Amino acid sequence: MPQPRRILLGSLFHETHSFVDEFTRLADFTIRTGDELLRRRGDGSTVDGFLEVAEAEGWQVVPTVDYTALPAGTVDHAAFARFLAEFDAGLRAALANGGLDGIWLALHGAMVTTDCPDPEGALLAHIRSVPGCEALPVFGVFDLHANFTAAMAQHANALVAYRENPHTDARESALRSARLLARALEEGALPRMLSTNAPVVWPPTGTGTADRPMRDLEALARRIEQENPAIWVANVIGGYSFSDVSEAGVAFAVAFTGPESAARDALARLTETAIELRDLGLPEEWDIDEAVTEILRSPGGPYLVVEPADNIGGGAPGDGTSVLRAFLRHRVENCAVAIADPAAVSAMAGAQPGELRKLSIGGKGSAIAEGPVEIEAGFVSASDGEFALEDRNSHLAASQGSRFCMGPSVVVEAGGVTILLTSRKTPPFDLGQFRSQGIHPETLKAIGVKAAVAHRRAYDDIAKGSFTVATPGPCTSKIAGLPYSRLREPVFPIHADVSHR
Repeated sequence: MPQPRRILLGSLFHETHSFVDEFTRLADFTIRTGDELLRRRGDGSTVDGFLEVAEAEGWQVVPTVDYTALPAGTVDHAAFARFLAEFDAGLRAALANGGLDGIWLALHGAMVTTDCPDPEGALLAHIRSVPGCEALPVFGVFDLHANFTAAMAQHANALVAYRENPHTDARESALRSARLLARALEEGALPRMLSTNAPVVWPPTGTGTADRPMRDLEALARRIEQENPAIWVANVIGGYSFSDVSEAGVAFAVAFTGPESAARDALARLTETAIELRDLGLPEEWDIDEAVTEILRSPGGPYLVVEPADNIGGGAPGDGTSVLRAFLRHRVENCAVAIADPAAVSAMAGAQPGELRKLSIGGKGSAIAEGPVEIEAGFVSASDGEFALEDRNSHLAASQGSRFCMGPSVVVEAGGVTILLTSRKTPPFDLGQFRSQGIHPETLKAIGVKAAVAHRRAYDDIAKGSFTVATPGPCTSKIAGLPYSRLREPVFPIHADVSHR
């Protein structure tokens, strides 16, 4: 009876915002080692997707290490160095004790450290430098908001991007990637990768796949795959505009076994389309006072006030106060916002229901955003902040699993506004966040949402309408004003006009 194929498993997941002051340190990562990775089976994550295929294929999974952190500031290089050392130890031990038939990785693709602009490329290059790994199949999955690099393409056989934003297909993309690895092992054919970076950068608000231009690009990528079976996958990468790296922004990558000319032609078609549709990736945003006024004269609810400048899923601190201020200014009743502010949570310690205390809420995490709101608020409830996700296909589940902890949390009320204060910033990707705290979002008039696109999976089914508003904050959609120092030139809309050449 043949021995089961041995596949090494590792995971590195962080989206790095270069233009916020905070740093992401080792303590900010959730770290799983060894069999802890295997216990992710069933949690809805990308690792879970891989494990499903491994189980079906009868593979022997050799787990190494999984480092996952919420989007935030530049990563302390010591954290990446520790990850790489632990991964390397697991890799070399696996090679020495039974060997390997392949490697599968769960990546984000937009990590930046204090010393390295391309940790994922460095990881893949390191793998190839280890004796015995020069020709080993290396497959994996990565986020649509990666900043894809030539090193990532050079050192991998097939990396598969999510195709949806909101990322409802993250686990499905992991399944697709793992099945491509199974195909390669079965056929004895290894694809290789080519990539290109388009001269375009879009803010996260311009990368929703239900909208143009991403909708057109994803459709073209699927046609390319259908036209040429030798192209195993054609990836459309929306990019992450808040990483200050050379390769930030829109990119395309293909894995193929046919002639290189066909792969290059596919990349050229995708790039030309992105250039032609580039203006569509810069959507308009509402003035916040006009948006709230429109909500007040509209029947029913809830209406969403979406604030991409404080997009938690994009690395912002999640404590901006612009929407709270607007709700208070316009005296909006029966509305809610969530704000990450551990100091405000602590200030309500021991409060009794209905008790009033003076609070300084939010406005502490970004010098760009509006400052704290000083207000008297009434205590409603307190909890440990842990909740079960209602949607296992949400992006939150893809990286974090089926449960999430906001840290100690309190609900307070001020001026008709219900405010959920959390100790840990929480991307608004699941309605369980509010419902677990006794707040029923479908009954509200208005909800402040700190996101760009990824919230739509959770909120669109209950929302009567949605207003994306312009506010000051680190995840601004006005990316032309960001202080890039590494970005290649020329890139639209940062630099002078980009030709179609």
